[in-house]
Amino acid sequence: MMKAIWNNKTLAESNETKIIENNHYFPAESINKEYFKESDTHTHCPWKGEAFYYTLEVDGKQNQDAAWYYPKAKHPAKEIEGHVAFWKGVEMKE
Repeated sequence: MMKAIWNNKTLAESNETKIIENNHYFPAESINKEYFKESDTHTHCPWKGEAFYYTLEVDGKQNQDAAWYYPKAKHPAKEIEGHVAFWKGVEMKE
């Protein structure tokens, strides 16, 4: 079971993560939505498509744009469409 942890809280956990470019992508249904706030940030990857971001909010602390996902991934990245990945200090633990 892979877990994404930040500020001592489990943000997501799943046995079904997909690993692309050394990032674990968690299925959308595996995230604890209470910690996720939609962000206005978007970036573009030439082979994955347009990324949307979440700001994490745990116990009054925020981690701006620390999670991202591709709601409409390009064909080469279809397996991670809708899956959520993390950075900015979010720890991965098995």
